[in-house]
Amino acid sequence: MSLLNDLTGAGPGLGPRAVLLRLGAIGALVAGTAGTFAYAGGWLSPGDLTQARIVDRFEQVNGPHPGFRRNHAKGLCLAGRFESSGGGVRLSEAALFAAGQVTPVTGRIALAGGQPYAADAAATVRSLALRFHLPDGEEWRTGNNDIPVFPVRTPEAFYAQLLAAKPDPATAKPDPEALKAFFAAHPESAKAAALIKARTITSGFADDTFRSLNAFRFVAADGTETLVRWAFVPEQAATAESPAQAARTDKNFLFEDFAAAIRRGPVRWHLVVTLGSPGDASADATLPWPSERASVDVGRVVVTATEAEANGNCRDVNFDPLVLPDGIVGSDDPLLSARSAAYSQSFTRRVGEPKAPSAVHDTPVSGAGL
Repeated sequence: MSLLNDLTGAGPGLGPRAVLLRLGAIGALVAGTAGTFAYAGGWLSPGDLTQARIVDRFEQVNGPHPGFRRNHAKGLCLAGRFESSGGGVRLSEAALFAAGQVTPVTGRIALAGGQPYAADAAATVRSLALRFHLPDGEEWRTGNNDIPVFPVRTPEAFYAQLLAAKPDPATAKPDPEALKAFFAAHPESAKAAALIKARTITSGFADDTFRSLNAFRFVAADGTETLVRWAFVPEQAATAESPAQAARTDKNFLFEDFAAAIRRGPVRWHLVVTLGSPGDASADATLPWPSERASVDVGRVVVTATEAEANGNCRDVNFDPLVLPDGIVGSDDPLLSARSAAYSQSFTRRVGEPKAPSAVHDTPVSGAGL
């Protein structure tokens, strides 16, 4: 039986939400780091960037891989539940935050980049995409990454960055001069790249922290809005990558280690919501918020099962970040709408293409809570 059964009915991705969207995306600004998001939007004139053009660029950079996501192409499905602590009730009226509420969750762990059969590399940006199945048919879909900030601020910067970071076929690395020119033209990205490069690389998915990067707003029952960013913080103590891990030649070691961890028992992340203050960036994800900002632990995600991508499970889900339940709304960050548009374009293309097996061949692992 499919891991995701009826909960994971593959709904089509949402279409563009406004004709004035601007495109953007994330990509490596440090050698060896692949892009984390694809952003797109807007079609005011033939010369403007559109979601189609940005997805075309991903295909140009990564080559054709029919049936796969154009970014975050290599992944593994997961399932489990969200256990609310009750701490989010004062911030949001979303049903999943009610005290004692247990919400089914399905999702996907993945590596950034458009190469579905690329060998795992510890420094590659990792992602955790989740789909919360709330009562009455509501959903919350969220894509999170293990970097501290987003490397570009604007759609135009993304388009330039993606080309600048394209690997040279002769060296398999970006052209240093092209990256140098990009950073000179985008100093905010240079600062963000330094923060990304300085992050601690953990031993795997299970002990990694995954962040929203974009800001959102929680809406309480009385209408009060709070600017937020969030992170999924591992219950397992984070351990830095060891030299032995770095030397492994297994092409899928990060995914296989995660599946093996689930066989031993559930893997848990706490959903920690950081509360913004006046003056904190809501539309510039290259800027970190001050570390002293208050935060609230609103519950934990408990992953109890994994399964290789296949027909009818997470492979066929569009993790659009603007699929939100009552009580959560987007911020003024234009990249949110742009992400939604690009994800829709990528979904539309791959859904009609022939499917090849995932590089990650995992025997379904079931556990309590499914």
